[in-house]
Amino acid sequence: MLEIVIFANMKFIGNILWLLLGGLVISLYYAVMGLLYCITIIGIPFGLQLFKMAGFALWPFGHDVQSDTNDGGCLSILMNVIWILCGGIEIAMLHIAFGVFCCLTIIGIPFGMQHFKMALLALVPFGKKVS
Repeated sequence: MLEIVIFANMKFIGNILWLLLGGLVISLYYAVMGLLYCITIIGIPFGLQLFKMAGFALWPFGHDVQSDTNDGGCLSILMNVIWILCGGIEIAMLHIAFGVFCCLTIIGIPFGMQHFKMALLALVPFGKKVS
């Protein structure tokens, strides 16, 4: 029982540090870009994925990226290809670069691991869920 309490407190402390060290900025960026994408009818599916990424970037410790039930569907694959061609790969590479930079120090390893999880979601957001 004590281990669960300690683990929950560590997730909370990690999320607070994450917010203070740039997580809030990343989340706000994703949310603003999501709003801009939702202005057009065609951009709404992409905007919704950016909102999902904004929520994950706001509070990443204790959450995981998992495949959804429609992960291998034709529409999901098509939307992921369009996403990758329109900037998803740059976002994922940026998260990988930040993850590697954070992992250079022992203290930064948990933050680097969160960036690696975000890189997966940033590369192929359609068909993924955050749990």
